[in-house]
Amino acid sequence: MGLAERHQHIQLLHRLTSDAASGRGRVAVLHGTGPNGKTELLDHAIVRAEELGFQVLRAVGARPERALPLGIVAQLVHGATLPGHLRREADTWLEEAAVTVTADSVPGTATVRIFDRLCRVMLELAGRAPVLIAVDDVHHADTASLHCLLHLIRRIGPLPVCVVLTDDSSSSTELPLFRGELQRQPYVSRLAVEPLGPAGVRELVAECLGAARADALAADFHRLTGGNTLLLSSLVEDFTATGGIRPQGYGAAFAGHLERGDRVCLAVVRALAVLGPERTTAELAELAEVSEAEVGTALGTLSGSGLLADGHFRAPAARLAVLEALSRTERDRLHLAAARLLHQRGAPVPRVAAHLVETQSAPGDWAVQALREAAERALVTDQRGTAVACLELAYRCCSEETARTAVLARLLHAEWLDSPSRAARHLSGLGAAAASGRLDRSERVTLVHRLLWHGRGEEAARVLHRLRATARAPQPGQRTDLLDLEHWLAWNHPELAMENRPQATAGTAPFLGVPSRSGPLPHVTGVLSDALTRGRPDRVTDLAEQILGDVPRARASEWGAEAALTALTVLTAADRPTDTLAWCERLVAEDVHLLPVTTRAFLAAARAEAALRLGELGTALEQARLAFVLLPAKSWGTAVGLPLGSLLLAAARTGEFEEVSRQLTQSVPDAMLESRYGVTYLYARGHCRLATGHSHAALADFMACGERMRAWGLDVPGLPAWRTGAAEAWLRLGNTDQAKKLAYEQLGRPDAARPHTRGLALRMMAAASPVKRMPQLLTEALDLFEECGDQYEQARVLADLSRAQYEAGDSRRARMLFRRARHMARLCGAEPLCEELLSAPEELGGEPPTRECGLGAGLTDAERRVAALAVRGYTNREIALKLYVTPSTVEQHLTRTYRKLGIKRRKDLPAGLGVETGASGSAA
Repeated sequence: MGLAERHQHIQLLHRLTSDAASGRGRVAVLHGTGPNGKTELLDHAIVRAEELGFQVLRAVGARPERALPLGIVAQLVHGATLPGHLRREADTWLEEAAVTVTADSVPGTATVRIFDRLCRVMLELAGRAPVLIAVDDVHHADTASLHCLLHLIRRIGPLPVCVVLTDDSSSSTELPLFRGELQRQPYVSRLAVEPLGPAGVRELVAECLGAARADALAADFHRLTGGNTLLLSSLVEDFTATGGIRPQGYGAAFAGHLERGDRVCLAVVRALAVLGPERTTAELAELAEVSEAEVGTALGTLSGSGLLADGHFRAPAARLAVLEALSRTERDRLHLAAARLLHQRGAPVPRVAAHLVETQSAPGDWAVQALREAAERALVTDQRGTAVACLELAYRCCSEETARTAVLARLLHAEWLDSPSRAARHLSGLGAAAASGRLDRSERVTLVHRLLWHGRGEEAARVLHRLRATARAPQPGQRTDLLDLEHWLAWNHPELAMENRPQATAGTAPFLGVPSRSGPLPHVTGVLSDALTRGRPDRVTDLAEQILGDVPRARASEWGAEAALTALTVLTAADRPTDTLAWCERLVAEDVHLLPVTTRAFLAAARAEAALRLGELGTALEQARLAFVLLPAKSWGTAVGLPLGSLLLAAARTGEFEEVSRQLTQSVPDAMLESRYGVTYLYARGHCRLATGHSHAALADFMACGERMRAWGLDVPGLPAWRTGAAEAWLRLGNTDQAKKLAYEQLGRPDAARPHTRGLALRMMAAASPVKRMPQLLTEALDLFEECGDQYEQARVLADLSRAQYEAGDSRRARMLFRRARHMARLCGAEPLCEELLSAPEELGGEPPTRECGLGAGLTDAERRVAALAVRGYTNREIALKLYVTPSTVEQHLTRTYRKLGIKRRKDLPAGLGVETGASGSAA
């Protein structure tokens, strides 16, 4: 690189060499802290001297060579072009010096005599031509060479000799009087070489990268280098090669200079790299094993040279390079020493723990305790990776069994927050600890939840049995952690729940968990679960919203995610899906990255379920997929039925049947089917089978829902209205009596007044009733769905009502309703429903057939519609239901179609018939 901001230095060097050339001896000392271009200036002086005809004698000091007596002088002599007799004389004196002179001796008479002879050899060259003696890094010269250089400099006054030395003023020298002796000589000039300023940095960057890039980069380059020319040149090379800072470039240059420099500075910088930016001077001094005064001097020197910025690293690459230069053994020793001294000084436990984790050792109870405390603080501050690292190390190093078990319980929780599948590896160990009595009650309560999540019902039952066996019977109005668990079990895993549970009440004193405005989370979760179990979600919606307001504060608690999911379920079950969506959006908008992954996945699943209730099929599909992006199916455990059920329903209703097929081929945990999540899954699978023409299989799924819900005593809001699904399946199978019976039964349920459930039942009742009753029933259903905002069900009811009005002879109203149905279906993205509407009679607004040509040329409109549905796999009964005709009429249309097309069987129908009528694909 060039010599920016060095014009005065160059001019002075030119003057000194010119003076020497005219017979006036001169000495230039280029001094400064750190690598800031002194060597470049020395090289420039050499080039200038050679141009003027000087003979150049050059030497370079190195710290490892300080033990070589007269090592610098030997370099000067051996590098010179000497006549034969001078070469022999010099070698003779150097050989004698090797025996007589030691690196640290004070020169005696014999040694001074050798200095004098060697100086005469070098000065004799000045009789032939001017001589330039250049010594780089003179601060690393051995003591004997320094004495010899002083001996030489005292004698060059009237001779054509110029001596140029570079000296790092931050380094201590073996001869404290050397600099002072130089300063006493009248022909010695000292030139300070400082770091470059912003303008100098820009000049050098422009020289290498161009003016345009220099304008954009100069400020950052100055900040990263402090004007230090070594760092600057390395940074320019890094930027040219990769566009950023490289460890092997900038970092290696930083660490390499320190390795060659002063030992105190090196020790201080190593301590600084280990302790980090929060270090104090006292901590640095203790770890570096130097005095605080030496620390201050070293930091000042390094900052003055641009290597540090006010005692701190300018870039992380510099710190990493210093640490990487250490051996693993030395690095671990320093980190462990740092942990001990920080612990002894009462430093915050996260600082202590960070060093222990770095060494992967925790020698003693103090270290294990520091790791545990640091993990709890990390959980509160959303540093879950740090918490896991601390707990894993504490678990490995803890020797006391009870404490070790407590650490394992917290490790399970910390990992479960972001990856339930990873946390599952600790369940067996905690199960064994629970059996031996090493887990406290709250830990066992949480363990039951985690075991059930992963489908390990038998293990959960054993833990639950021991909990019940040791529990005291609660007094009236009193609550316990076990009772809270029983209420949660009754809603989520009812087969394990205790019968005859007392009703839960809110507002009791905290018992365990993170207290919030609404109370301890396990308790309020139990209260909400009990309300859902008893079919009374409306009574606890205020409590649910209080809990949701506390989610950001309680996000790291063991019951935080479960409490949030239960609260959202309450709002949806209370026919308030709009509020569910609003809360999910609010929680996601407020620092979503701080929420544990499991909580975020719960929010996505709850949002998908609520969006389905509002007919927002695109949102439901997007959020259900997001739930699986956040947590893979394996991590969802038995709760997989929640997002999977929403994904299946949304995909079927939007026509994503490849997605439906792919998801249905995936295996699900057997234990899921014995939980409330299994009911959600079976209900969704039933509707997917209806949409693809598998009515018998669909009916089996809906009836399985009903069997479970009745056996559990959970035929309540918040779980699917299985009777309406079964009624729809019976209608597809042509059994209107069974469909009507189930619709009546649903309307007679205690929750029949709920708008959504009643609307579903009324639609099924209308489908099973005579045409003249249909408009009244469907009109009421439409009002109910408009009240609760379900666009999809509105579209379905409008389509049914349009057909009913058409059958009743009111074509004008039928067309108006048909247009509304098609608009609503398009609005919510219900592609199969849109396609089904296209197959409606042309008089209603269905798409007219192409008569002139094509596969169905010659078919009537009615025959074409029947054939299109038959091609798509619908049975005669299902076609009759869709077109509101009798199965006999369908059979007659198909017989005429076979004859016109010249085929004999249903499977010979051309597949293109469905495409021609705009009815391709599956219908809902």
